[in-house]
Amino acid sequence: MLAYSAQELILEPFAGLVFAMTPGQSTQLSGVQQRLEARAPVESLVLSVAQRLDRKSDAAKVAEARPPGNREEGGGMIDQAMIRVLDGERVDPPPVWIMRQAGRYLPEYRELRARAKNFLTFCYSPALACEAVLQPLRRFDLDAAILFSDILVIPDALGRKVRFVEGEGPRLDPLSKEEIWRLGAPEDVAAHLAPVYETVERLRAALPRQTPLIGFAGGPWTVATYMIQGEGGEKDRSREVAYRRPGDVDSLLAVLVEATARHLAAQAAAGADCLQIFESWSEGLSETLFERLIIAPTRALMTRLRALGAIAPVIGFPRGAGALIGRYARETGVTALGVDTQTPASFARAEAPQGMPLQGNLDPQLLVCGGRSFEAGARRVVEAFRPAPHIFNLGHGITPQTPPEHVTALLKAIRRA
Repeated sequence: MLAYSAQELILEPFAGLVFAMTPGQSTQLSGVQQRLEARAPVESLVLSVAQRLDRKSDAAKVAEARPPGNREEGGGMIDQAMIRVLDGERVDPPPVWIMRQAGRYLPEYRELRARAKNFLTFCYSPALACEAVLQPLRRFDLDAAILFSDILVIPDALGRKVRFVEGEGPRLDPLSKEEIWRLGAPEDVAAHLAPVYETVERLRAALPRQTPLIGFAGGPWTVATYMIQGEGGEKDRSREVAYRRPGDVDSLLAVLVEATARHLAAQAAAGADCLQIFESWSEGLSETLFERLIIAPTRALMTRLRALGAIAPVIGFPRGAGALIGRYARETGVTALGVDTQTPASFARAEAPQGMPLQGNLDPQLLVCGGRSFEAGARRVVEAFRPAPHIFNLGHGITPQTPPEHVTALLKAIRRA
């Protein structure tokens, strides 16, 4: 059974609007509005997004409403190569960014991380988070910046205790052990995550206009998996719960769709140029479960995000989707498709809609090893995605063991490809 500490919600998962609200909910929302108006300007910006529910044009108008990647601003042309690719243009050499480009492989990041008492405090400190984003841009000729945050800020904002154990990763109190699943209201998420949106605002002001800023969130099923089993690792427990408690899991996904849509819309309103959905745990699902746990929630998330007024392009990254990656690309409404290491570029090109931008997919372990094989591998990736619109990235996040000088070598190899 799914319950709410803040208010009762009647859930209609993934059918039109996600929620049918009780009269008490609008009263609760008014209380949220009063609290937001009393706080920082960025929170008023977030509120303005929430107030536009269901008043925007449909998703078909998104592309024409969005400014082009090569446009005039302040008397000069601003060339955002990555946004041009997301608009469907092939750019050579392809623009490059790296998942987890702000991370433990950088000594300056490790020093910065030591200043915060824990990882969530780090994520919620705009000054520290901004510095983490800017560090790799000072070292490397990257074509985009990505917000420093974590996918688990959503369950934290929903009232679930989130903690990070050194050397082990995130831990939550597992829902699978609770008879009644208690969550906060999803419309309260923006207030809790106001420091994240302040970070986005600061970054957009600090970054050159030609450097796009990527906002992000975890996919509904990936975040749900952490919440259900309380940690990462094998997903068997979460799949079992999806079968044993289908009503609770579907309702949980509906809550996460609403909370995540609001979170992404607020990032876009604060200045993010594009967004990525990290559906990192798409692997190991039957086609029936994949449709129920990945495709349907992502489609609902995209519909809700557009209804909230967010027109930024969205990269969907269903890591481990395998043979089902084409269904994800065709049926969810994402703008571009992130391709993982195990998926051949030729397969992704064949399965995705014609002209869909693709992102990926160098093996992170090649980047660790370096040398001639690594540089040849980078060139093979560039060639394999031709002639599709392509953003170069890894097939998963950069690892802490990666020597920073290998990133420099990677960028040189791509520019020469």
